[in-house]
Amino acid sequence: MNAFAGTGTLFRFALRRDRVMLPAWVYALTAATASTAVSFEKLYPDAGSRERLAASLAGDSSLRALYGPLHDATTIGGITAWRMGVFGAALAGLMSILLVVRHTRAEEEDGRLELVRAGAVGHRAPLTAALLTAALADLLLAALVTAALVLLGQGAAGSAAFGLALAACGLVFAAVAAVTAQLAGTGRAANGSACAVLGLAYALRAAGDSAGGGLSLLSPIGWSERVEPFAADRWWVPALAAAFAALLTAAAYALLARRDLGAGLFPSRPGRATGVPALRTPLALAWRLQRGTLYGWCAGFAVGGAVFGGVAKGVLDLVRGNSGVADVLRRIGGRDAVLDAYLSTVLGLLGMLAAVYAVQSVLRLRGEETGGRAEPVLGTAVSRLRWAAGHLLFPLLGSALVLAVGGLAAGLAEAAATGGSSAAAAARLLGAALVQLPAVWLTAAAATALFGLAPGWTPAAWGVLAVFLLIGWLGPVLRFGRWLLDLSPFTHLPHLPGGAFDAEPLLWLTLLAAALTAAGLAGLRRRDLG
Repeated sequence: MNAFAGTGTLFRFALRRDRVMLPAWVYALTAATASTAVSFEKLYPDAGSRERLAASLAGDSSLRALYGPLHDATTIGGITAWRMGVFGAALAGLMSILLVVRHTRAEEEDGRLELVRAGAVGHRAPLTAALLTAALADLLLAALVTAALVLLGQGAAGSAAFGLALAACGLVFAAVAAVTAQLAGTGRAANGSACAVLGLAYALRAAGDSAGGGLSLLSPIGWSERVEPFAADRWWVPALAAAFAALLTAAAYALLARRDLGAGLFPSRPGRATGVPALRTPLALAWRLQRGTLYGWCAGFAVGGAVFGGVAKGVLDLVRGNSGVADVLRRIGGRDAVLDAYLSTVLGLLGMLAAVYAVQSVLRLRGEETGGRAEPVLGTAVSRLRWAAGHLLFPLLGSALVLAVGGLAAGLAEAAATGGSSAAAAARLLGAALVQLPAVWLTAAAATALFGLAPGWTPAAWGVLAVFLLIGWLGPVLRFGRWLLDLSPFTHLPHLPGGAFDAEPLLWLTLLAAALTAAGLAGLRRRDLG
């Protein structure tokens, strides 16, 4: 049989499965780029304001570490490429990782790929279909970003170069995920390994840009920067990245031929012959299953909080003399003090990221159910509510832990950067981070309600989260109407530090979260499993 037999059918099936996830990712990244360009058009309407921006960034290593160097300040497109290039490339890489692992290692882990391979399907077809799906998503992202920037009046060549820079990074990490899917034995391990490579690439890029050396050349995200859209427009850089992705893909095919179906090349460590006493409760089992994810998110929040807090002094230097940027920060943060407004903004971003963790933790329940692992547990003297409660403690308390870690790290880093008191800054930002919890809990509660009442629609929780995040992050900058802003729980939170604390919206959000969670658990008690 041809090794690629059935690729077209599997590719079409993957597109059908991702008919919601894929457009949501592409739309979110395109909308973020377009809204950034619109915002910068208002903030820097003339050449003088853009020159002042370039001058303020020239000597600020902290902001270069966060966003990368500004290659072209003469056009809005160049400033947009600076602001969105690093994050856009990283998010395109994350999108590609999730798509490839979803259709390869995750399918093997759940046993579905074994059934597919029993038909007229070549052994390379599933991996090829997954890579084609990711490549289509990356190229569609490049096309839509290019079209959006051109429609906003930016140059076609620079817009196309920026779109291809994002797509090239996505292709590289799709290939990275193809390799980790052969090495790891589970979907979580494959995603975790590929995301670790993505995090290392971001760290190398940040260190290289901050020091002004060539260390960023070791990072695929750094390669995207080397395209220099709206400035040099180096077309050969995306081609080089695509060639590197092709080499990694060839390595993935070679590894695929050397392993058994369902097994990774890294052998799984055999477990104990008998379970330890600590695994005799549903909560202990949930902890065993979710602790790795919690540790990873805590580490990420510690790094993110330290980075955001460390650039506080650089932000003050940036807004000095630029009333437009200060106005945006005040509008988001809600206070005249620019530093407090900036810190309020980044802590709000950490709250939105914590909501991603919370939804991921809730959806683990659906994964245990559809994977057939919940049924043996519930066949014992364990009720559905006890089983679900063990997992739901992680979006409840785990999200509080990751926010506390991020707030403490941001406070300590901000104190080190500005010369303030470490204890006072840590306490102040810890409280500002924890005030995000009611919105995070409400997002997790919406996912719980879908899981209990409409299990087939459980993945739509990601769509609900995307709506909340887009409104909460872009709404204040783009001045959405009040009725639209009210749809996101994140727009009801007090703007801390600096703003006035109001407990009433926090109480209402918490009560609504409790009601949705109760509805979801009630539905779980009455419906069929699977």
